[in-house]
Amino acid sequence: MGFFSLVRSNLGSLDRFFRVLVPLALLGLLSGCSTLSYYGQLADGQWQLLRGRQPVTAVIADPATDARLRARLERSQAARDFASQHLHLPDNRSYRLYVDIHRPSVVWNVFATAEFSLNPQTHCFPIAGCVAYRGYYSQGAARGAAALQRQQGMDVYVGGVEAYSTLGWFDDPIISSMMTWGDERLATLIFHELAHQNFYVKNDTEFNESYATFVEQEGTRQWRVARGLAPANVDLSRQLDQFTQLVLETRARLQQLYAQPLSADPMRSAKAAEFQRLRQQYEVLKMSQWGGKGRFDAWVYSPLNNAKLLPFGLYDQYVPAFAQVFKQVNGNWLAFYAEVRRLGGLPAAERKAFLQQLMR
Repeated sequence: MGFFSLVRSNLGSLDRFFRVLVPLALLGLLSGCSTLSYYGQLADGQWQLLRGRQPVTAVIADPATDARLRARLERSQAARDFASQHLHLPDNRSYRLYVDIHRPSVVWNVFATAEFSLNPQTHCFPIAGCVAYRGYYSQGAARGAAALQRQQGMDVYVGGVEAYSTLGWFDDPIISSMMTWGDERLATLIFHELAHQNFYVKNDTEFNESYATFVEQEGTRQWRVARGLAPANVDLSRQLDQFTQLVLETRARLQQLYAQPLSADPMRSAKAAEFQRLRQQYEVLKMSQWGGKGRFDAWVYSPLNNAKLLPFGLYDQYVPAFAQVFKQVNGNWLAFYAEVRRLGGLPAAERKAFLQQLMR
């Protein structure tokens, strides 16, 4: 989520600060007060994050540091070393710094669609290109933006984010919002976000996230082997895959529905029926195959709309294609990254067609 790269850390040179912030301020002035205000909160939020960073080694060495936090940070650095030494991911200060933000999420993303559409309202930024959300460092600001869009008849979803990447523009820290995770999830986050730093294509979320998700998954598998751990829990992975497929099937049916020449009221009723169908199918799956355990109850039984479905599929659509690329280069990470860069340089349509071909 690199569009948050708006200011330079006070730990280093201010050159990049002026190079990035000034053009954005000018853009805001040209585009109106609302845009200026939005970029202003991004700049302030990023600045507050970066100015609060400390080297992980200093936090570990501080006698006042909580023993559990110290132990978690020590283990995180083993994963960080593994990322560069074995996965050949960038070797820099990212995830060798720590910041306590005193809140559960670092940003809140606002997704929006029209009432009868699954096409996201996109927002374009100078660094990351166009993305399907707007991020806010304040939960109140995110909720306010969402409320305004709901008044305009939009479907809106607000989701908290515990971490994000600045794509190498800054030294990304380990954030206190990540400390509720287990050690393995923290390691996968490090692998995923460093993969974004390694390579990123503007305006192609599916490519970027599928690539980084493959690096995360294969990196975690190798990380477990290196630590002498058993393979990851297959049942949990299978449940996530089944749930994701259930949501994607619902999205496909809604896509077909919205293409029909129906008036608003019948369309609205049919839309509500599809979401009810999703809940019923979820219950059948939970009771028949998961032993009644509802890992996704909170998501399913809170309000559903088009915008809430948007994140599904973005992170894993082309993972099988990247797995095939990795197999073709015999598991050589450097050769894999070279092929990813080659694919990223293709025209968008050609790149998409090539990835789809790999999955057949």
